[in-house]
Amino acid sequence: MQAIRCRPPTTPEELTLDDVPAPAVGPGEVGIEVHACAVGFPDSLMVQDRYQFKPPPPFSPGGEVAGIVTAVGDGVSGFAAGDRVLAWPGVGGLAEQVTVRVEQCAALPADADLVVAASFLTAYGTSHYALHDRAHLRVGESLLVLGASGGVGLAAVELGVLAGARVIAAASSELKLELCRRYGASATINYETEDLKERVRALTDGHGADVVYDAVGGHYAEPALRAIAWDGRFLVVGFAAGVIPKIPLNLALLKSCSIVGVFWGAFVGRDRAAASRHIDELMSLLRSGTLRPHVSATYPLAEAGAAIRALTDRRVTGRVVVTTDALRARVAR
Repeated sequence: MQAIRCRPPTTPEELTLDDVPAPAVGPGEVGIEVHACAVGFPDSLMVQDRYQFKPPPPFSPGGEVAGIVTAVGDGVSGFAAGDRVLAWPGVGGLAEQVTVRVEQCAALPADADLVVAASFLTAYGTSHYALHDRAHLRVGESLLVLGASGGVGLAAVELGVLAGARVIAAASSELKLELCRRYGASATINYETEDLKERVRALTDGHGADVVYDAVGGHYAEPALRAIAWDGRFLVVGFAAGVIPKIPLNLALLKSCSIVGVFWGAFVGRDRAAASRHIDELMSLLRSGTLRPHVSATYPLAEAGAAIRALTDRRVTGRVVVTTDALRARVAR
């Protein structure tokens, strides 16, 4: 089979497409013919050897896939060859085949769009966990989302609206903000041209944002924290800006607010029962059409480096997905 391979530290342009042995399917595992693999900021960081999880090189990036079950190992129930599934291996997805633990799989309907499915779980899982478990977002509260047009950001906009919050979307261009409005944001801020802190205060009549969802970091974090409401919750989701901010902790004291970390991947590993409930709820919302993941671009497997570069350069709205020849062959049929 073919797979994108990485020997960090490197750049997206230096990733290689190699012929490698197909992975064996062991007990408790599911083998999947990959049709689509979403790429995210963890992939970009892994390539550069800057992520907290460091797989042994050479490795294939790619944390979430959708495809067709090819085989199941001993002890596996609920899946059979030919089933459509999405899976979250964490690494290894940018390949024609992947093997995952059965608990890393979720069944899809026979008519599921595999490109959309591949883009779904990490973004919505992160945002669901952030808003409900970490921030305890309540109906009628104001939610400020930084990086609102990105994968996790747009999911936070959509889930925040579904939870009954008033969502304020912040992003770096009018095109990105228009997408946020289509997903239900009631107010928007262009933080490249507007004063973030003052605009939040104006949009909330001086109250401030009850919850701040920060997937960007960099120099946006501090003004957002300064615009938080009394007893607000500041969610640390990621650092798409490439810089981890240093926050004056007196701001948390002055607002009696909470600064709360969000690490969905670790949550899934540490509390599988709660994570399974989250995933079941999200999958039900996806199947019903309540949630509408936005895929802005697809790339063939051989161009996975270009997909990661587009993400790194902040040229992506929603998610970007890499597809394999297996998907194109199925579409052609």
